Amino acid sequence: MDRDTAEPRVDSFPGDAAREWVARHHEHAAPSTYVYDFVWDITEDAVGPFCTDVDGNVLLDFTAHVASAPLGYNNPKILDRLDAFDLVDPTKIAGQDFYVSGGGSVDDPDVPGPTQLMERLTDLTEHYGLDTVFLSNSGAEAVENAIKICYAKRGHRAVTFDGGFHGRTLGALSLNRSKAVHRTGYPEVPGVVSLPYCTCEGECTCGWETDGPGGNRLADMLHAERGVIDPDELAYVILEPQQGEGGYRVPSDDFARDVAAARAEHGFYVISDEIQSGLGRTGELWGIDHLDLDPDVITSAKGLRVGATIADADVFPEETARLSSTWGAGDVLAAAQGVATIDAIEAHDLLTNVRERGRQFTELLADLDSEHVTDVRGRGLMLAVELDTKERRGALLRACLDRGLLTIGCGYKTLRLLPPLDATEREIELGFSIIDAALDDPRVTGA
Repeated sequence: MDRDTAEPRVDSFPGDAAREWVARHHEHAAPSTYVYDFVWDITEDAVGPFCTDVDGNVLLDFTAHVASAPLGYNNPKILDRLDAFDLVDPTKIAGQDFYVSGGGSVDDPDVPGPTQLMERLTDLTEHYGLDTVFLSNSGAEAVENAIKICYAKRGHRAVTFDGGFHGRTLGALSLNRSKAVHRTGYPEVPGVVSLPYCTCEGECTCGWETDGPGGNRLADMLHAERGVIDPDELAYVILEPQQGEGGYRVPSDDFARDVAAARAEHGFYVISDEIQSGLGRTGELWGIDHLDLDPDVITSAKGLRVGATIADADVFPEETARLSSTWGAGDVLAAAQGVATIDAIEAHDLLTNVRERGRQFTELLADLDSEHVTDVRGRGLMLAVELDTKERRGALLRACLDRGLLTIGCGYKTLRLLPPLDATEREIELGFSIIDAALDDPRVTGA
């Protein structure tokens, strides 16, 4: 498959082979969040955003596996690097019990591993003074360990924000405020308060700004005389610098400055959940780089290939048994992939490409001629198109799929778009043309 000339092509979706694979899969699979019957055939052609399913359909994938494949499929920027490594079995070791060497010297290993991945991460967060990393398996585990280290150093209360999503393990789940189905019936970490995630431009209408003593909900809550929570009891505030599951919402500048001011006054920790927005997705290395707010802890995963909790050494507990994870620091292949991804972003100046292609895509989407599109938003290549109803969003998703474009929903009625970080001008135009045509589909218009 030639990335420069590939075109999406759908003959029948789902085809007979896809139906067979899906039916067999669900004979033993627990109910979960499968979006539609897309079955990627890993033995067939795939490159960049283009992939082939089990029925031979060629699809343009603008989901990036929900930001977990930052450079798409079989990208030579990653594969050429990995092909040079003579990997072994097992590629997973008990990484918080033992160490692993990639051969060569520690300064120039033949295969970069967890040691080199942690070095890369502290280099990328040096501007925030973060110098210590705990590696785990997933984004939820990265969040779990972030809140653990904050609770260990401060109080027992926490602040999360409406629309937030931080994972599905019980601790992370306690912080979610995107959909009730995620949390209903499960026990929760106590002491978590939810506040508005302000995206307002101009006059604030979401309830974040107040006439109270602090001028906003967080400052009011922590006010020395009229507040309802002792600031010393607040361990952390956790936020996504651009919400993911909650609808790709971008916070207002005033909101970020308000959180920064409250942190400066009261000393609680700020956790930036970068599971989806990090590693260049928004046009900066970290989503929080866009905000006037310095994090105390950053969580990363998805495109990093492992989970990572990054903070200053003083935030982490001193006792060696307080944190541990069998595989997190011992996944040799994932660590090598993470290093290769970070190095590719830097070597190929992909942040510049993300900004340019993001600007191109945003300008195209802003010109969509449809009464049913109510908003276009996002940063870099983490973009969203909001429809006027949830049903129309679903119809648009399906109409795009039938024309060869893979997308995925978020929020209540929003379509999210995640092209690879090295997407080309042609690929953005292809994706846009499909969305533009799909908006005229009778299933979308209701005609």
